[in-house]
Amino acid sequence: MPDGQALPVAVDAMGGDKAPGEVVAGARAAADQGIPVVLVGPPEQVGDPLGLEVVACTEVIGMDEDPAQSVRKKKDASIVRAAELVRDGRAAAVVSAGNTGAAMAASLLRLGRIKGVIRPCIATPIPRPGATPVLLCDAGANAECTSEMLLQFAQMAAAHATSRYGVAEPTVGLLSIGEEPTKGTPLVKETHARLADRASGVRFYGNVEGRDLSGAPVDVVVTDGFTGNVALKTLEGAFRYMFTTIAAVIATDEQTRAAGDVLLTHLLPIADDLNPDTHGGAILLGVDGVSVISHGSASARAITNAVLVAKEMVDKDVVGALRAAIRPS
Repeated sequence: MPDGQALPVAVDAMGGDKAPGEVVAGARAAADQGIPVVLVGPPEQVGDPLGLEVVACTEVIGMDEDPAQSVRKKKDASIVRAAELVRDGRAAAVVSAGNTGAAMAASLLRLGRIKGVIRPCIATPIPRPGATPVLLCDAGANAECTSEMLLQFAQMAAAHATSRYGVAEPTVGLLSIGEEPTKGTPLVKETHARLADRASGVRFYGNVEGRDLSGAPVDVVVTDGFTGNVALKTLEGAFRYMFTTIAAVIATDEQTRAAGDVLLTHLLPIADDLNPDTHGGAILLGVDGVSVISHGSASARAITNAVLVAKEMVDKDVVGALRAAIRPS
């Protein structure tokens, strides 16, 4: 690579339900916006790379394969090689819409953890009209957690809210079944005590409930990866159902169609903001490098935006911010 040229973003060309076609198209669109991109995958499966460089490999990890075992056994898999490009200083960041567990395992095993981090977590932005997004963390990386892990998730996500969205003093909420500190599982109660301690290093709001996720009164919502992923998918399904229902009602008769002509101008930007493709992907917090995980059904637009997120996180030195955020438990 010539001196002075920015490192590319390594994109797993075989990651996702719509790979490689949508992935390649999305990567090409990002490159057209001036972001260097390299694709990683078996050339015969990638097909036409649309002028992008392809780093060849021979294996692919499927969406239904065991993440940890696959990463260990398939050392020449596209997501593994993409993470290695970052480790070896040949790429600035890695992006994948493939098997979430495999993307996390590859990033963890190849990039390593930031010193002091127990486990990485996925921070997913949830739109808030008129405000910066709320970060849901963990959104699916760790099904089982300890209170120490949740405390670190809060520290890292708060630092991420500052570095990415410019929130000076992010507030952190703990997802539970009631606002009172006595509500929730033993894990939630123990975590509440840790977050409420002044030594936590976070600005703790208290418990928040599932109904608070949309338009949350906090900047970060912390929970375990199992609960977080269920909550996220429930929210996405509810948004999709709401807009599908509105679209059906608008097309009912002349009056509703006339109303629709007026309302659609206002509704479409909201629908676009709530579309996961708009935000591209979630960042894996805690690994020693930038790793962005997009959703499995990612379109070309989602891949483009995921690459944009990855480039932004490199430019803002999110890893450096996370290193500074981790405090002893």
